[in-house]
Amino acid sequence: MVLDQNKINKLREIDIKPCGLLIDGKIKPSQSAETLDIFSPIDGTQLTTIASASHEDAALAVAAARRAFDDGRWCNMPPAARKQILFRWAELIEAEALELAVMGVRDNGTEISMALKAECGSAAATIRYYAEAIDKLYGQIAPTAPAFLGLVHNEPIGVVAAIIPWNFPLMIAAWKLGPALAAGNSVVLKPSEMASLSLLRLGELGLQAGLPDGVLNVVTGKGSDVGEALSHSMDVDVMVFTGSGATGRRLLEASARSNLKRCYLELGGKSANVVFADTKDLANAAKVSAAGIFRNSGQVCVAGSRLLVEKSVHDDFVAELAKCAADMKIGDPLDIDTQSGAVNNATQLAQNLAFVETAQSEGGTLYSGGKQLHEQTGGYYMEPTIITDVKKQHTVAQKEVFGPVLAVSTFKDEAEAIELANSTDFGLSGGLWTADISRAHKMTRAMRTGVVHVNTYGGADISVPMGGVKQSGNGHDKSLHAFDKYIDLKTAWIKL
Repeated sequence: MVLDQNKINKLREIDIKPCGLLIDGKIKPSQSAETLDIFSPIDGTQLTTIASASHEDAALAVAAARRAFDDGRWCNMPPAARKQILFRWAELIEAEALELAVMGVRDNGTEISMALKAECGSAAATIRYYAEAIDKLYGQIAPTAPAFLGLVHNEPIGVVAAIIPWNFPLMIAAWKLGPALAAGNSVVLKPSEMASLSLLRLGELGLQAGLPDGVLNVVTGKGSDVGEALSHSMDVDVMVFTGSGATGRRLLEASARSNLKRCYLELGGKSANVVFADTKDLANAAKVSAAGIFRNSGQVCVAGSRLLVEKSVHDDFVAELAKCAADMKIGDPLDIDTQSGAVNNATQLAQNLAFVETAQSEGGTLYSGGKQLHEQTGGYYMEPTIITDVKKQHTVAQKEVFGPVLAVSTFKDEAEAIELANSTDFGLSGGLWTADISRAHKMTRAMRTGVVHVNTYGGADISVPMGGVKQSGNGHDKSLHAFDKYIDLKTAWIKL
């Protein structure tokens, strides 16, 4: 889609009506009628209100999902029929892509050029991908003795609760919804209160496409209310979550205290982007690396937030990367020329700036950036920031900032590069730049992370899995492997 600034400007002026909960096919207020005010990170003004659900609202949504699963209105529908509904859903998302993208940008601050592709485009493609897989997931026949027949059936698990973050709500929700619904489960979706609007509309489009009532429910509100209720529910079978490690731990504890629901957690990263001196095009590597940390204001779970550069090229490479960062247009995310938009909220911005102060107090050097931008707009913007002389024990090298802050360290050889790359508790993603194919294979194996980008950073599509190791979580989104979270294997052992 070619972006049209005039269309975007018209869409940004549309008032957004107060939003209710989507439960059992109907939009309704919370039981308490309480709401949350929603402010735009673009200029700090109030956009609308959303329903602030209670424990009771969450329980109603779970009950609706349970009824929809138990009576088979979705899971017992012929696979070809379910496929057509998901195809139709993808078509509706594509038809409304610009409207969805603008609404989402007003809510969470992602630059429109990225939002249209990574949010709406990705969500439609993801749902279509899993729809295509519905009638291609076969069971198995075991190699048994002649007197027996062993059948292995794929069965949906039941009720899935999915808690979605604010940085890419449509994309990440589709990673959960696509395989969960394609497998025949029912879902209760809990958006972040910082980015709920596009997911509420996504749920409405699902109903228009033909999803039966109760199969997809969207419940907005505070994590301390809705997330708490879902994680302790005795009727949720699978919990999937993308977000912070602290919340992930609470979800695991809640699972242990309730019904031992399965928990699959993607808990962020502190990804190392490793640059060797033999890289063929260091200028291109710098440009791609800058985008890999500074697009969407660094609010990307796989962001290359640690740059490890071979010592002999460190000075030239950092200078080139800083030039790329300085050339980026930071500002109004609904301007089609903007390359990096707003930080999602005031708290996140303050946290980002505090990390810069801490980095300097621990011995890091503020190479560039480090300040708030466009404060007069009322919005939340920050300069792309580069910290050099970072040691592996420094806070900025160990903690996920989730902002446009790059920690730079040097290494002298492969062994030190591997040691530094693996020196955090995280293991979600990483990058590697080299012209040596043997080194590329060895380093890929040695880096303890779920994804390694080689001579690029980012862009891995739906065909490959994404998941972390160590404290980045467990389980995989994307690819056919995502079905593993939402399918039970049932054995039929038959004496002939």
